[in-house]
Amino acid sequence: MVLKRILSGMRPTGKLHLGNLHGALGNWVELQNSGKYDCFYFVADWHAFTSEYSTTEGIKDNAVNMVIDWLAVGLDPQKSTLFVQSAIKEHAELFLLLSMITPLAWLERNPTYKEMKTELANKDLSTFGFLGYPVLQAADIIMYKAYGVPVGVDQLPHVELTREIARRFNFLYQEIFPIPEPLLTGVPKLLGIDGRKMSKSYDNSIYISDCGKVLSEKISSMFTDPQRMRKSDPGNPEICNVFTFHGLYSTQETVKEIAAGCRSASIGCTDCKKMLAQRITSAMTPIHERMNYYNNHLDEVAGVIVDGNRKAAQIASRTMEEVRAAVKI
Repeated sequence: MVLKRILSGMRPTGKLHLGNLHGALGNWVELQNSGKYDCFYFVADWHAFTSEYSTTEGIKDNAVNMVIDWLAVGLDPQKSTLFVQSAIKEHAELFLLLSMITPLAWLERNPTYKEMKTELANKDLSTFGFLGYPVLQAADIIMYKAYGVPVGVDQLPHVELTREIARRFNFLYQEIFPIPEPLLTGVPKLLGIDGRKMSKSYDNSIYISDCGKVLSEKISSMFTDPQRMRKSDPGNPEICNVFTFHGLYSTQETVKEIAAGCRSASIGCTDCKKMLAQRITSAMTPIHERMNYYNNHLDEVAGVIVDGNRKAAQIASRTMEEVRAAVKI
């Protein structure tokens, strides 16, 4: 049976946090283990340059650390192809060719363009690379003739733009690229410890690698129901970020008990946070053990990357032969 290929990637701009784990990585592992897909997951280091072009010294190390995190949470190089974008030079060539046929208006209407500029307001993002990153993203996806791209609802415009670019290439030259489908995932909305979107830019993240005192201190400072000023005040768990995390890390029975205790003021926020710290610690312990293993066996990590790069390069080379023939160069 020929498996349908899917592709997704992450930018190596720093340590991964629990939002990354539950918003993407957990789903990647499920897709990998379903046996239904040929999974390709890549480190989008060229994409990291769109915002980190003036501070590139950390990108290479971040790329390795990202792969360690992937392996630690359960991605299996025997089941998934893990590779680094910049190792496959064909991505740059296809990006160049696609940029020649992509209307500027398509990029300017990208809904996340202004959002990211606002979120990263401390950086100068008035560059061609930042405006044109969806074209590179399209090249990443259609290079491997991916059937699908796992995304949350907020990322649907990215996939739709890739679909439009692929259709335009097929119309202008030759029908080489399948039109990729979005594979919608139920992404839980995890906020940072300050109640805003969890983001490295906001310095409000709980990282996958956090443990011990660091983890406990972050959880103890988490934003809760703003109307609950004292333990004796009844709370509303539905608007409490700590309760959201309990939904991911505690049993259904415990979640029900916490909800009832919060509403009746029989449990305080401090105790609720201590319970959460214990639950997260328990859930993350095997991940941290695997993380420690790979940090002490970097040769194995390098081998995984080399093997993944080799497999990706073979496919990219064949695709670009077709593309060059189609555009007659």
